[in-house]
Amino acid sequence: MNPLPTRNSRLAWHRAAFRSVTEMLDHAAGGETGITFYNVRGEILSTLPWRELQGRAQVVARRLIGAGLARGERVLITADTWPGFFDLFFGAQYAGLLPAPVSIPVGVGGKDAYLEQLRRQLAASGAVAAFGIDELAGFLAEAAADSTTVRLHGGMSALDALPEKPVDLRPLQPDELCYIQFSSGSTRHPHGVPITQAALMANLDGITGPAGLEVVAGDRAASWLPLYHDMGLIGFLMAPLSAQLSIDYLTPRDFARRPAQWLNMISRNRGTIAYSPSFGYDLAARRAASQVASDLDLSCWRHAGIGGDMIRPDVLERFAETFAPAGFDARAFIPSYGMAEVCLAITFGPHDHGARTDRVDRVTLAERQRAEPAANGDAHRSRRFVLCGRVLPGHRLEVRGPDGRLLAEREVGRIFVKGPSIMPGYFAEPDATREVLSDDGWLDTGDLGYMLDGEIVVTGRAKDLIIVNGRNIWPQDIEWAVEARRVVKNGDAAAFSVETADGERVVVAVLARVSGEEARQALARDVAGAVRETVAVDCDVALVPPSLGLPTTSSGKLSRARTKANYLAGLYSPKPAAA
Repeated sequence: MNPLPTRNSRLAWHRAAFRSVTEMLDHAAGGETGITFYNVRGEILSTLPWRELQGRAQVVARRLIGAGLARGERVLITADTWPGFFDLFFGAQYAGLLPAPVSIPVGVGGKDAYLEQLRRQLAASGAVAAFGIDELAGFLAEAAADSTTVRLHGGMSALDALPEKPVDLRPLQPDELCYIQFSSGSTRHPHGVPITQAALMANLDGITGPAGLEVVAGDRAASWLPLYHDMGLIGFLMAPLSAQLSIDYLTPRDFARRPAQWLNMISRNRGTIAYSPSFGYDLAARRAASQVASDLDLSCWRHAGIGGDMIRPDVLERFAETFAPAGFDARAFIPSYGMAEVCLAITFGPHDHGARTDRVDRVTLAERQRAEPAANGDAHRSRRFVLCGRVLPGHRLEVRGPDGRLLAEREVGRIFVKGPSIMPGYFAEPDATREVLSDDGWLDTGDLGYMLDGEIVVTGRAKDLIIVNGRNIWPQDIEWAVEARRVVKNGDAAAFSVETADGERVVVAVLARVSGEEARQALARDVAGAVRETVAVDCDVALVPPSLGLPTTSSGKLSRARTKANYLAGLYSPKPAAA
């Protein structure tokens, strides 16, 4: 079996020149490009040309309409990287239904937590149907049992069993909604973000245009990103479809097992566009160790996007150094910034410049909320941030102070955005909407940053800030300090603060991959020492059993809020700094 071709031989190329998702698929169906699925060994599992997907999706649409689902109703879909997800997602579009993609269980165990997540997402979306892979049919049935709205659920076999009735299709129109996206960090109290067709098309125009990735005919995408997350669904399904590109897919699970296969897909198929959060680049570089396959050729990779979490320059530098012998060019890195409430993208860095950093004075940043250039290279006194580029055309971005005042360059404040990609509000949640969206359309992103030469520099989340004795401390500083000392592995630490009688107290929760009380005490001392040396505060260390793990958001990011909640609930064993 061969991968699908990169170019169409008889289809006129259009870049994001459409009004709806079904218009995009209808046009792409006239060519030969589409999706190729790979397994962990790098073997092709199956192919799904856009033209075949169009036919399969329309069959699904007639089954859903025939089953009595009314126009505008919601369908929850477990978003694994498999052909059935695409059939369902696009089938809902043709049926006039709103799909709500959700995650699949991650790792072993956690059934109760996943069921509770499904129950909350069903309630938040008001879904009337829920489908997924057959292996999850039992989960869906159990979660649906507590729902007052779900009347149809099951695996793909249950969907295939529905009769395909001779009904007219009723595609979602340009002035209607498109789907419901659950925002990151919303596992406990999920906020459904209604993505409109118009907002999606505006964002796709920015992503694929000159201010974004400047997609051209002959580009090819490669992705392991989960399709329930905005970067995976919009960045590496909708955007390639809008330009009739071919996509090579590896599942997130298989990427975690063998990240080299992501790079192998790019190399073999001459992929040009691929994205990852920092941890993906970090994992790929670490697994490669000191040996890179002699036949790996990444010289074709012209846009190596980076986003989805705080961008770590050290990770990108290590990745570039590791894969330079394979032809990877560090100038291919394109830092970006975005969020589900703006469909996906807000800013992109310039092409061929790589990840540019700004080294600022750590003390001035903490005490005066100003990003002053560092006077020297003292790592303990300075901090590097990555410039994330300019706001997309037609959109506006401002950094504001606590009083709403527009801040000057290098003053740190909350980031606000406005433009055609902004959500209309959280789905059926007017109170939550009013908290973040003003009457004149400005979205409070909840992120902190500063402007530098017309570009945004993101410094962290406002709600994650730790304030000790009037000092602002970024939890990432603490986590990275612990990781940099090799006390714990990357991703094994979460920092937050708790209120005590004497004010806020810093707590660092770390995965305790050691056994024996002496080793546990030593780990607590090492963590506390790293924090004291780096940010000059004392902390308590909570040792988390590997069996529990540190909680993550729906997109795989570390959830400090849930880690803190677990700590306060007594799930972790605290070890004082003096231990």
